[in-house]
Amino acid sequence: MTDVAPLTVDVVSDVMCPWCYIGKRRLEAALRSVPQLNVLVRWHPFQLDSTLPKSGKDRQQYLSDKFGGMDRANAFYSQIRTAGQEEGIPFAFEDIRLSPNTLDCHRLILWSRADDLQDEVVERLFKAYFLDGEDLTKSETLVRISEEAGMQSDLVEQLLETETDLDKVIAQIENAVNSGVSGVPCFIIDGRFVLAGAEKAETIAAALLHAEETKTNPQAAASQ
Repeated sequence: MTDVAPLTVDVVSDVMCPWCYIGKRRLEAALRSVPQLNVLVRWHPFQLDSTLPKSGKDRQQYLSDKFGGMDRANAFYSQIRTAGQEEGIPFAFEDIRLSPNTLDCHRLILWSRADDLQDEVVERLFKAYFLDGEDLTKSETLVRISEEAGMQSDLVEQLLETETDLDKVIAQIENAVNSGVSGVPCFIIDGRFVLAGAEKAETIAAALLHAEETKTNPQAAASQ
C-alpha cells in the first residue's frame, strides 16, 4: 500500500442535470483509461433551479416556461438524448412527470459519504430520475435508493423528516456559486484545475495525468 494521498476530483453536480449524468459516464471512462492513478471522487451539491418548490413542478409546464414552449424544449433535449446514447444512457425524458427540488437528494448524497457510497447513491438517483421517471421529491423514493446503495435506510428515513444538514447543503451550493461555478457538471481536479461542462473522457483523462505530474510532493518539499 502507498501512503501517497490520492488525486482528488471534486464534482459539482445536480441530480436533475442530464449533462451531469453524461459527465459521470465520461469521468468513469476517463478513470478506466488511467488505472495507474489513485483517484478519489467526491460529489458536491448544486441547484440548477433553487426556486422549485419542495414538492416540485409539473415537468411539461416547467420546460415550457423555461424554454418558451415545448418545441424549443424538445429540440434542446434531442441533442442531450443523442449525447446520452453515445455514453450508453437511454434517457427517457418522456417518462419524467415532475421537475424536483433536489435539496433532499443532495442531503442524501452528503450522508452517503460517511459510508463511502456516494458513487452508488448518485448513480441510483440519476437512474431513478432520467431512466425510470421516478419522483425524487418523495422521501420513500430516497429511502429506497439509500437502502439499495447499502446505507442505513431507517436512519435516512428519520433524517429526511427533519431539516438535518439542510443549511449545510445550501451553504455548500452558495460556496460553489461564490467560487465561480455557474454551470454543472464542474470537475475540480486536485483543487487546482477546473473543467467546466461534460468534457470528453479523453480531456478529463489528460487533465488527471497533468494534475498527477504537477502535484507537489510534500515529502520532497519537507526535505528541502
